[in-house]
Amino acid sequence: MTPILLSFFGGLGATSRFVCDGIISAKLGKKFPFATLIINVVGALILGYVTARSLKYQLPLDTKLIIGTGFCGGFTTFSTACFEAVRLLEEKRFGAFFFQVGSNLVFSILAAGLGMLLA
Repeated sequence: MTPILLSFFGGLGATSRFVCDGIISAKLGKKFPFATLIINVVGALILGYVTARSLKYQLPLDTKLIIGTGFCGGFTTFSTACFEAVRLLEEKRFGAFFFQVGSNLVFSILAAGLGMLLA
C-alpha cells in the first residue's frame, strides 16, 4: 500500500507545485524565479516539521516516506532551481544568479530549522 500512497502524494505534491507556481508567477512575474524559491522554502518548512514530529512522536516509517519523500519530493524542485540558475547565467544576470542560488540554499535551510522548531 505504501508505494501506491507514495505515488499518490508525489503526484499531489507535483500538482500543488504546478498550481502554486502559476499563482505566484501571475502575482510576482517571471523575470526572477520567485515561485520556485517560495515553493522550495515552503517544502523545506513542511519537511522540517514532519521530520521533527516523526522524531518526537515516532511516526511510522510509511508516514514519513509518504509525506517527506512523496509530497515534499513532488512539491519541491531542485532541478528547476538549477535550470533557472543556468538561465540567469546565460542572460548574464549575475546578481540575480547569486541571489537565486544563495537564497534557495539559505532560506530552505532556515525554513527546515523553523519547521523543526514549530513541531
